[in-house]
Amino acid sequence: MKKKIVSLLMLGVLFTMAVAGCANSANANGKSSENQSTAQSSSTDKNASGQKTEIDFWYSGGKTAVGVVQNIIDEYNASQNKYTVKAVTQADYDETYQKLQAAIAGNVAPDLVLLGASSARSLYDKKLLTDLTSMTSKDSSFHKDDYLKVFYNQGVDEKGKVYALPAYGTTQIMYYNIAAFKDAGVNASDIKTWQDLAAAAKKIKDTGKYKFGWEPMWGPDNLIDAALSNGGKILNDDKTKVTINTKEWVDVWDSIGKWIHEDQTMSIHSGGQGWEYWYATIDDVMKNTAGGYTGSSGDQGDLDFKVVAAMEQPAWTTGTKSAPIADALTLSIPSKSSKVKQQGAYDFMKYFTNAKNQTTWTMKTGYVPVNNKVNDNADYKKYVQANPQAAVPLSQAAHASVYPVDPTNGVIHDALKKAADEVEIDGTSAQKALDEAQATAQAALNEKLGK
Repeated sequence: MKKKIVSLLMLGVLFTMAVAGCANSANANGKSSENQSTAQSSSTDKNASGQKTEIDFWYSGGKTAVGVVQNIIDEYNASQNKYTVKAVTQADYDETYQKLQAAIAGNVAPDLVLLGASSARSLYDKKLLTDLTSMTSKDSSFHKDDYLKVFYNQGVDEKGKVYALPAYGTTQIMYYNIAAFKDAGVNASDIKTWQDLAAAAKKIKDTGKYKFGWEPMWGPDNLIDAALSNGGKILNDDKTKVTINTKEWVDVWDSIGKWIHEDQTMSIHSGGQGWEYWYATIDDVMKNTAGGYTGSSGDQGDLDFKVVAAMEQPAWTTGTKSAPIADALTLSIPSKSSKVKQQGAYDFMKYFTNAKNQTTWTMKTGYVPVNNKVNDNADYKKYVQANPQAAVPLSQAAHASVYPVDPTNGVIHDALKKAADEVEIDGTSAQKALDEAQATAQAALNEKLGK
């Protein structure tokens, strides 16, 4: 009985959050929640009377990315007479996912949403996203081979059902201060491993001109990438065991912890509001305080490449292979959207991911394009020739790892996030932090497997 009462209370909270989230987003765009609600409820009637059907789209991104998305939306709306896409921005990917869950519970979900691949899979497994296969299979203009396999497959289940299309890719690459490398006598082409990077970081700090040689970005992502590049795995092959405290993981996390706390040749920024830590890290490199940092491919739109240059993440050590994660940010359609709106959302998904718009997207933001035909675009070829850093994320994605489907609905990543804080901020030994993460994650996996 208590569980039923708690469930009812939680549903009420989720509904309230959804309504509040929609109201806040609408007000941020200069519209009242009442007007937005009226527009949503009347869109199907408008379509029947010959007017455009409104497609509500939730997404998030930095300033540059938001501007580019809006330009593509404006061009799409002007290009045809059936649909009008109306965008509502969220603070970040996590907030989009959280608000979407509340909106679905309250029957006020948007018609199209941008999500991380793991979030999309979690909703699909709960039957909350539309199966797109019925649309793609009847669409003669749709060709899955137009998409990079590493990104396309992140929206396809084990039976081949398509529940999301990749909007763009992201992978963590390395940005280095050109002057710092020159001052220390370091050549970027000589950095083949993380051991080479550590040696370069020491040389940069030893010049006395820079406080730190390198700054990994706060959080588990850089640490996970490096562990995978040392042969580590997140799950065993049959996905019955979490494997995040093996020697491959511990060696990597211990080394990075040592470089931060003992050698002090590396450092991180942590905490603050929103993306504050991220931009503080970038500022250190741009303002000649640090020799370089590991960050998102999407940072390129905010960087001055007269000051910095880009390179791929290296292997961990000699004999290993670089294998950082390449994530897809995906476009999905909540299942409660009406059929006519689902068709409009699908139409825009194809528009956003066509070669022309993906070329525009990658040139202006630095995110990895998901359409193979971008490489044939004359404007892109010309741009990459003049801006060689633009080719680095796409090149890295070609040999990247894909974060596995997480049966624990995010518990593994949350455990790694906690462990990363312990290693990077507190100086806890990697073995201890990862043993704790392993125990937490394995318990969650066992529960899912009914053990």
